[in-house]
Amino acid sequence: MKFCILPFKFLINIMPVKKAQLADRLAERFGVSKKQGAEWLDGFIEEITKVLRTGDKVNITGFGVFKVADRKAREGVNPKTGEKIHIAASKKPRFTPGKVLKEAVK
Repeated sequence: MKFCILPFKFLINIMPVKKAQLADRLAERFGVSKKQGAEWLDGFIEEITKVLRTGDKVNITGFGVFKVADRKAREGVNPKTGEKIHIAASKKPRFTPGKVLKEAVK
């Protein structure tokens, strides 16, 4: 078996930005405290959540659309026992990226 040793720099590029780091970036960008940056980010997330709970969409032009998708009830299989199970209908949040965001990450 062969192993490939990747440079540490590569690993940094694939690590996700966490919520606290994003809040710190907002604080730095707008010249406010880290605490206030975290409050802004929390407020943004809370407002999107409130709108989605009502079943409406959040459309941020160029960035994307947050919406709720209905998932139909369906039959599934328990992987441990192989037994067929019923999976109830549910609602799931979805995000569709906008044109500007898609082009930015090409």
